[in-house]
Amino acid sequence: MHSLIQFVRNLYDPNYIQSLIHSGGIPVIALILFAETGLLVGFFLPGDTMLFIAGVAAASRSPDGETYLNIWELVPSLIAAAVIGDQLGYFFGYKTGHAIFTREEGFFFRKKHAESSHAFYVKYGVWAVILAKFAPVLRTFVPFMAGVGEMNYRKYLLIDTVSVVAWICLVVLSGYWLGETAQKHLHYIVLGIALVSMLPVGFGLLKEFLASRKTSS
Repeated sequence: MHSLIQFVRNLYDPNYIQSLIHSGGIPVIALILFAETGLLVGFFLPGDTMLFIAGVAAASRSPDGETYLNIWELVPSLIAAAVIGDQLGYFFGYKTGHAIFTREEGFFFRKKHAESSHAFYVKYGVWAVILAKFAPVLRTFVPFMAGVGEMNYRKYLLIDTVSVVAWICLVVLSGYWLGETAQKHLHYIVLGIALVSMLPVGFGLLKEFLASRKTSS
């Protein structure tokens, strides 16, 4: 368990992620992205950070003069991994229904994440599928909740695919365009990405807090 906890902590270290990307390449990035989008236990994985650093790696050259990753292979592979992961989440939610709300909590599962994602989906519907791509935790649970809510699958597939393409291209290409410039300030940029990605959740919590204060008064 200790080694697992240490691995999770390492996933939030930009240097560790960078070395993991350099050594594992596209298959490792795609596998992590699939786990974050398709498996409910993957909510803790650093999607945005990893995508940005992957973009930087695609623009940076290794000692042998070649880029660490091929951008033309990277982007389509990650889009495919995220879309497939989302479909798994959707069908898992469609088949299991509301059983998730009675599931016991564990190290990799918190019921509050499922409940907040469900409330987010119920409130925003189609927009939830789009906005969730840019917010940690929601990115993992909203596809599942779309399945629980039995959203029309063709509609879901279209909206989800467009959202994934926008998300992957925005984050990966940002890292790619900044390239080695980003390399010099990677820790600060990663911190900024983490803060920005948490804004939707933060605004939601603030809105709920203000609404509860208004109700209680």
